[in-house]
Amino acid sequence: MKPSALARVGLGLLAILVASLITAVTFGPADISPIEVWQTIGYHFGLLPESPVSVLRDAIIWELRLPRVLTAAAVGSGLALCGAVMQALTRNPLADPYLLGLSSGASLGAVSFLLLGASLMMPLGAFLGAGAAMALTLLVTQLLGGATPTRAILAGISISALAAAGTSLLIFWSATGDSYREILSWLMGSLSGVVWSEALLVIAALVVAGVPVLFSGRSLDAFAFGDTAAAALGVDVDRLRWLLLGGTALLTGILVSIGGAIGFVGLIIPHLTRLLTGSRHRVLLPVAMLIGAIFMVWTDTAARSLFAPRELPVGIITALLGAPIFLLVLLRYRRIT
Repeated sequence: MKPSALARVGLGLLAILVASLITAVTFGPADISPIEVWQTIGYHFGLLPESPVSVLRDAIIWELRLPRVLTAAAVGSGLALCGAVMQALTRNPLADPYLLGLSSGASLGAVSFLLLGASLMMPLGAFLGAGAAMALTLLVTQLLGGATPTRAILAGISISALAAAGTSLLIFWSATGDSYREILSWLMGSLSGVVWSEALLVIAALVVAGVPVLFSGRSLDAFAFGDTAAAALGVDVDRLRWLLLGGTALLTGILVSIGGAIGFVGLIIPHLTRLLTGSRHRVLLPVAMLIGAIFMVWTDTAARSLFAPRELPVGIITALLGAPIFLLVLLRYRRIT
């Protein structure tokens, strides 16, 4: 694809994302128009001297819906980025934060801190859990005889199962009454009740951990030829691998601490993006982030709208959409190997 065509694709996706954000805010029991959304945003950013929207509708837009929609976009963008990076580092098309154990490890860390009464430190617990899961996955991979795509996935699945079992045990042992239902809903992926402080935390994590990763596209392209070839091309393989794995573990931990273990986004979005852009990571990474953001905005909107007033955990919808695509990737991967 030519640079001019890629620029048009990027601008088009950005326009779709902005339109999706505004439209998604209008979904809900209160009948709100896109104009009211723009007016509310303009008022809170100081572009309008006074709000033409009533106080109640202003609160619905600014305090309830906008933080949630922005968080959904940031979570989708971050998970897509982490999935694309892990697939490049492991040279495995099946890699994503969920299959490599990061999401389950982050869930275990977050639930541990939550049940200990340190709910404000859940992001730290999720990061520690994700980092521990990543370290264990790499250790098991080495014990199996060295890093190969298949070994990395098998090790990740085993660590993911172990962390999930630990999380279930903690919940079974400690949670009571309504907290059991709330934790279970969060583990299945839910953005219900997100407030501005959580939205800003996710966006900040995406900027701090995600933006530097975007500049690693040329090095990730070198990883596609193997570690030896990447080193010959001037890439400090070990240092870059640990930096990228640490960055993705940090980002995954914070995303999971806010949105729960939302599966399949990091797996399917990079594959869908490659159909549009090809495999060059300098292009793939930013486009995957845009598509991931759009995808999560609409899956979260569907989760809270399809069966209103009841709300589905968004992880159920991403699994329903992602599982068939995962099977297609498995079949394609089998033919390649």
